[in-house]
Amino acid sequence: MTGLSLIIAFVVAIVAMILLISKLKVHPFLAILLISLVLALLAGIPLRQVPGVIGAGFAGTFTSIGIVIILGAFIGAVLEKTGAALKLADLVIRLVGQKRPALAIELMGWIVSIPVFCDSGFVILDPIRRAMARRTGASSVTMTVCLSCGLYVAHVFIPPTPGPLAAAQALGLENNLLLVIGIGILCSILPLTAGYLFARHIGRKVKSEDESDSARTVQTYEELKAGFGKLPSAVSALAPLVVPILLMALSSVVSMMHATGWGADLCLFLGTPIMALAVGAVLAICQLFGAGKGSDFYPLTNDTLKTVGPILFVTAAGGVLGKVIASSDMVNYITAHTDTFRSIGIFFPFLLAAILKTAQGSSTVAITTTAGIVAPLLGALGLAAPVDAALVVVAIGAGAMTVSHANDSYFWVVTSFGKLLVNDGYRTQTLMTLVIGLASMVEVFLLKLIL
Repeated sequence: MTGLSLIIAFVVAIVAMILLISKLKVHPFLAILLISLVLALLAGIPLRQVPGVIGAGFAGTFTSIGIVIILGAFIGAVLEKTGAALKLADLVIRLVGQKRPALAIELMGWIVSIPVFCDSGFVILDPIRRAMARRTGASSVTMTVCLSCGLYVAHVFIPPTPGPLAAAQALGLENNLLLVIGIGILCSILPLTAGYLFARHIGRKVKSEDESDSARTVQTYEELKAGFGKLPSAVSALAPLVVPILLMALSSVVSMMHATGWGADLCLFLGTPIMALAVGAVLAICQLFGAGKGSDFYPLTNDTLKTVGPILFVTAAGGVLGKVIASSDMVNYITAHTDTFRSIGIFFPFLLAAILKTAQGSSTVAITTTAGIVAPLLGALGLAAPVDAALVVVAIGAGAMTVSHANDSYFWVVTSFGKLLVNDGYRTQTLMTLVIGLASMVEVFLLKLIL
């Protein structure tokens, strides 16, 4: 099967994959592998080569990005365990000020969600959200939407969160993570602004159930801080996040300068994503033992591996699908019709990720699957340059948060902890993710015109 018929088969395969995951409740790992196998057979890949194609696609993920994802998740787990995430939140409050609580909680969520999953981040920061709402008189709904927005934007845009990290690897940017981080931070401006304005608007129209229990809110906040004992210092809290970024930045500078010698080699060695995050993990371990929680080291590591395992396997399955596409005639067909697909350009990954996200609920699955599909097509789409590929990572992330509704666990975390009725959840969380997803794509498109 070649040409247009293969494109049609691909579309049918994607629809079938969505149905398997969302309707028949087949695990994404199995669904993606099954669809990859069927598509390989339909594409006419010789039977003897199919196992090799599947194996190469699967192994490629673990070879380049598996350890990085594990280390990033471990750093996040330690920050949560030691109270460093709470310390980071306090730093943001001091920076922004309590006169702008909604902005403070949004930026707080954005920072905390870089290493911590948005679901966990919301649970961690919710007591602070409620306390700030009561202490400042701000709308609880406004605070909820702002926190959700900040967490979500970083979750889908900025490594070392596993989704954008895996997308960067799939698109050949594993050695340009600093570029992906920079583009992710830059592309956060418009969605954070749009989310903040939407939160201010919807907060005047929707009321939550927790807007009458201020005493309990303040007590919960104080109890949370007391539960961690003495919080880590600002330097200790920031080090596991900032040091890896600085190491990767230094490596990029050394590489651009074409420096030589043992010092340059050391910088390049420490600046690789694996080694940079390994240094961050070591600093996190020091933080863990410094907080007197060394006994949690083994169970924390074990829990991290359990959490990351499904993500790694789904990511690897996405790599298989991408390898099948790359081994088929689809790339040649798209290349032969470059003008048509170039007209879609940067919006193609956004639309594909949005369809997958809305249909099956998981942002991480939407990101990794879309990245695997888009990777072989970057050249045909005219997006092969590193900056363009980094913008594709963000475009995929923008689609992967458009939209959050009842099939998304994050929707239920936000509505439950935000004390929102389901209908109000659609008016707040679902509509907010639509607003920030579209705002993100506007910024991506404008940057594509400029860069």
